[in-house]
Amino acid sequence: MAAIIKEEWEIDLMRRAGRIVAAALRTLEERVRPGVSTAELDAVFERSVREAGACPTFKGYRGFPASICASINEEVVHGIPSPDRLLKEGDILSVDCGATYKGYVGDMAVTLPVGRVDERARRLIGTARGALEAAIRVVGPGVRLSQVSATIQEYVESRGFSVVKKFVGHGVGRSMHEEPQIPNYVLQPLESFDLVLQPGLCLAIEPMVNEGTDEVETLPNRWTVVTRDRKWSAHFEHTVAVTRDGREVLTQAGGGPALSA
Repeated sequence: MAAIIKEEWEIDLMRRAGRIVAAALRTLEERVRPGVSTAELDAVFERSVREAGACPTFKGYRGFPASICASINEEVVHGIPSPDRLLKEGDILSVDCGATYKGYVGDMAVTLPVGRVDERARRLIGTARGALEAAIRVVGPGVRLSQVSATIQEYVESRGFSVVKKFVGHGVGRSMHEEPQIPNYVLQPLESFDLVLQPGLCLAIEPMVNEGTDEVETLPNRWTVVTRDRKWSAHFEHTVAVTRDGREVLTQAGGGPALSA
C-alpha cells in the first residue's frame, strides 16, 4: 500500500485528535506517583478523551483490552493496565496512547519517571526523548525517510543505548497504522520504502530505546513486549505532519511545531 497524502481538512481533524490525546496524557501525567495502579491511569486517560468528544484509539484495537499501553521498566510496549500493577518509587512508565476524532487518529507516547529515579533511568529517558526531537527536526519535504531513521539510530547509539528493531514507527491518519513503516535504524541495503517525504504525509515517529540489547520478546499474555535481557526501555512518540516548509507536531496540547526541551 502506498503512503496516503492528507488534505488540509484531514490534517485539521488530526490536529484536533492530537490536541485531545496530548491533553489527556497531560492529565494522566499529573496522577503518576508511587502507589497508583496502571488501571487507574487508564481510566483517567479514557475519561479525558471521551469528555473531549473523541474515542480512545487503542481500546479494542486487535483485541487490546485498554485505552493505554502502560509499560513499566523492562516492558518495551503493549503493557496491559491492571489494578494489580502499582507504580513504585524509582520505576519508569512508558505510556503509549491514541485518540480518534471524527475518524482521524492522534498517536503519542512518553516515558515518565515515578518519583525519584536514578541517573541511569534519567539518561535512558533523556536519550529516547532526544532521539525523537532530533528526528522531528529532520522532517521536511524532499527529505528521505532513511534520514529520519539514521538520525534516531545515530543519536541513540552514540549515547551507548540500542534501538528496538522489531517494532517501528508508521504512517497514521484514518487508521492508526498506515504506510510507510518508519524503522528506528537504517536497513542495509535500503529498501524500496525509502520514500521522499511530501507535504500532507503524516508520520507517527516513535523511537524505542533499550538500556542493553535491542532484542525483545513477548510475554505469555501475547501483548506485553519486554527486553530479552530485562534491562530497561524507554519510548517516545509524536504524530507529525510534513508541511510545505517543514513539519508540524500534531500531538501537542497547544498545537504548533514547537517541541519541549
